[in-house]
Amino acid sequence: MGELEDAVMTRVWKWNRPVTVREVLEDLQQERSIAYTTVMTVLDNLHQKGWVRREAEGRAYRYEAVSTRAAYAAALMNDAWSQSDNPAAALVAFFGMMSDEQRQALRDAVRIVQGPETREAQGPQEENPGSAGDADGR
Repeated sequence: MGELEDAVMTRVWKWNRPVTVREVLEDLQQERSIAYTTVMTVLDNLHQKGWVRREAEGRAYRYEAVSTRAAYAAALMNDAWSQSDNPAAALVAFFGMMSDEQRQALRDAVRIVQGPETREAQGPQEENPGSAGDADGR
């Protein structure tokens, strides 16, 4: 997604409701000079790419996001990861770029995805694994 497409989608995601070209235009014009036809073209492109759906309202359309920003980010990460010739190394490098808060969010996400059955099968877990000792737990 290009920079202008991202700026438009940011508004569609933020407002979380069907929007018109005019609404997006007026909000974007607070930051930059942009033409109505440019915003209309961007929304049409996003529709063709499957990121927004549209419904006719009079002579115009109302556009609504097909998925969330989180789903878009996940698709980007999955695409980048799947193109790596060494996915494990790519993950290690990615995790190394994360802040402590991001790593905690990752741990939380893994726990959610694993579900209660997987956690029970693994047995009791430390509150903050890996925070003390080396890889052998010493």
